[in-house]
Amino acid sequence: MSLAAKLPYTHAYAGGYPSLGSQRLPTDSDCLTYLAAVAAADGAGVEVGVAMAVDEFFRDTKASGVFSALKASCILAGARTLAGALVPVVGDAPTNVANGFVEGDYSRTAGLTGDGATTYLDSGRAGNADPQNDQHMSVYHSAIGDPGGGSLGSGAGVGGATNLAAGATGQYGSRHRSANFYGSGVTPSAGFFGASRESSSAYVMRYDGVNDAVSIASQTPYPNTYFVFARNDSSPGLEAFSNSTIAYYSIGTSLSLEALDTAVTNLLTAIGEAL
Repeated sequence: MSLAAKLPYTHAYAGGYPSLGSQRLPTDSDCLTYLAAVAAADGAGVEVGVAMAVDEFFRDTKASGVFSALKASCILAGARTLAGALVPVVGDAPTNVANGFVEGDYSRTAGLTGDGATTYLDSGRAGNADPQNDQHMSVYHSAIGDPGGGSLGSGAGVGGATNLAAGATGQYGSRHRSANFYGSGVTPSAGFFGASRESSSAYVMRYDGVNDAVSIASQTPYPNTYFVFARNDSSPGLEAFSNSTIAYYSIGTSLSLEALDTAVTNLLTAIGEAL
């Protein structure tokens, strides 16, 4: 990584030193708006290498047609501080409930790590904000935590529950709660984990780089907001705190999980290389 790539993307020489060539800078308008908000939260702009990784993410998701399906999303990596990491790509900023997460829980390359007991984010996105049969959710785990931890969820033991969890046995549900709500032996490795429903009769899971069709009818979506690092349920209530490390999440309408997986994986790989 060149010295210029380590400069803040807003530095006078960010584009390269005089007479020593140039380097690309972010140009996507939505990316620039996002990076400016992150810089305001961090107190300084991120490095050129990080900024370009984010710029490519915006470009990739737009080119593949998935960007418009993102309604609430955070890149929980790359930013200089926890406050910067909680700036949303789109949608509402998540709430660090009771200021549970602290700076020491955040890694610029790996993301945010839960404590498995009290820390979680409220995404602000209601479980029924997206249509019953037009919905997706995704997370990127840099590290998988203990069994039973909830990565992203609205509801659990109720009809229309929609959530993802990873551990010894993966758990998932897209707009349903039934006898086979739990993941039928799915044990996702670290990396991208998501679900997308665009049918009343089935939805698609993606884990370990492979899509898996799940044939089960949808139910009326559970309305509670999605929690990250926990599940937001009325009965038994807030539960399944996670100690996984999460570097990205998104909620919204249905999309190509493969395209989103590629964009997110490339983003986090590039951030790691930049730092």
